[in-house]
Amino acid sequence: MAVYVKSLDAKHLVEIGLEGFYGPSAPARAQFNPNSYATQVGTDFIRNHQALGVDFASVHIYADSWISQTISDAHLQFTTSWMEAHIEDAEKYLGMPVIFSEFGVSAKDPGYNSSFRDALISTVYKTVLNSTKKGGSGAGSLLWQLFPDGMDSMDNGYAIVLAKSPSTSKLISLHSSRLAILNSMCSWKCNWGCRKKNALETILYHDL
Repeated sequence: MAVYVKSLDAKHLVEIGLEGFYGPSAPARAQFNPNSYATQVGTDFIRNHQALGVDFASVHIYADSWISQTISDAHLQFTTSWMEAHIEDAEKYLGMPVIFSEFGVSAKDPGYNSSFRDALISTVYKTVLNSTKKGGSGAGSLLWQLFPDGMDSMDNGYAIVLAKSPSTSKLISLHSSRLAILNSMCSWKCNWGCRKKNALETILYHDL
C-alpha cells in the first residue's frame, strides 16, 4: 500500500501508525516492550518500518494502559527507555526520523493528578529535544489529546483543555518555542540527520 500511495503522489509522506512494539526481527529489543503480550500482537517495529515506501517511523506511548493504570514513577522510567530505544533503532537500523505520534495519561487512572501529567509530558519533550539538538532521529511528538471547550462529553480521560490547564499549556508553548529556535539554526536544505550547532543550549535547557 505504501508503494501504491507513492505511485499516486511521490511526495506524499507515508507512515504506518504502529504502537512501536518489538517483534521477532529483534528479540534482544523485546526487553523494552511494556509486557510479554506486546510481542504477540503481530507488529514488529524494525521489520515493519523497513517496508518500501515508508518515510518515517511512528511510536505511541501509553504506559498507563500497557503497564499499570495506577500512576507511578515506573511510567516515567518506561517512557524514557521506550523512547531512547526507538530513537536509537530509527538511527541505527531504519535511517529515518521517528515521531512519537500519540502519548498521554488518563485522568481516570488511580492516583492521577495534573502534576504527574506535566511530568510525563516533560519527560517526552526532554527526550525528543535531547535527540533533536544532536541531529538525531527524534523528530517530534503529538500529545493525545487537545480539546476545545465544550467537548467534555467526548473525553475518555486523555483530553486536555488548554484554557483549564495553564501549567500544561505553558509546557507545550515552551517546547514549541525551543524546537522553533533549534530548527532555525539549520538551513532549508538541512535534513533530519544534520548536526545542529550547540549555540543557545542554555536557552533551550535552563529550566528542564
